[in-house]
Amino acid sequence: MKDKVRKAVFPAAGLGTRFLPATKALPKEMLALVDKPLIQYGVEEAIAAGCEQIIIVTGRNKAEIEDHFDISFELEQLLEKRGKTELLAMTRQISHMARIAYVRQKEAMGLGHAVLMARDLVGDEPFAVILPDDIIEAGVPCLQQMIEVFEQTQSSILATQVVDGPSISSYGVLDCVPVEGSPRVFDVKGLVEKPKPEDAPSRNAIIGRYILTPRIFDVLEKTPLGAGGELQLTDGIKGLLAHEKVYGYSFDGLRFDAGDKFGMLKATVEFALNHRELGTVFREYLKSLSL
Repeated sequence: MKDKVRKAVFPAAGLGTRFLPATKALPKEMLALVDKPLIQYGVEEAIAAGCEQIIIVTGRNKAEIEDHFDISFELEQLLEKRGKTELLAMTRQISHMARIAYVRQKEAMGLGHAVLMARDLVGDEPFAVILPDDIIEAGVPCLQQMIEVFEQTQSSILATQVVDGPSISSYGVLDCVPVEGSPRVFDVKGLVEKPKPEDAPSRNAIIGRYILTPRIFDVLEKTPLGAGGELQLTDGIKGLLAHEKVYGYSFDGLRFDAGDKFGMLKATVEFALNHRELGTVFREYLKSLSL
């Protein structure tokens, strides 16, 4: 029988320093993109892709994430008393959208370490990793596209996007070749973390969506600390290549890097323009500006 991806891991223990002072007391993952926190977009994507369990790796001062996905009896009672049925239904839907488990990353030691913290909850099965501040708008959810490739290959899949110019140095980059007959799928030969533009093996940058086989846990346990004294997931995937195939997948969709202020502003404008209630008035407002 072929393995299925049933669980999605959300690393959410970072300090969010790029958004200070807003993130001094508020988790970065709870920053609002129009009217929903960043992490909810990723959770909804995972559920739409068929994931049955969400695993969130948290740290200190992240209680707001747990509260958001929990039942709020007082709020529900207030909304019911005031007859706000639509808001009540939306609030209840958030707390019942998925089975969510939490695990604590006591020390911020990198993305690879955060993934390793989820080992006991993931078990011996393939799983997805979604970075909450990578927002991808797509007709077919990005993770669902990747799962379809995984079901054919039964191998780890890394989401990738073409990045031109100097900004390629901000990403892990794939050393890869296209798979014949599958223009969006790449056979990964190696990975380079944040290369200089002239040293980048390709323009295929790794984006914040992964499907990983459970062997990654054994590899991560043996991977030495890398850049910044942290356990890098990229280094772990390099080690995984010694044991099994890894593929890149060029997803169909529009990606926003909501991990920095400019990316968050761009995402806010785009999502506001497409918002069911706000889109029309927001578009007229933008037209009225003297830019």
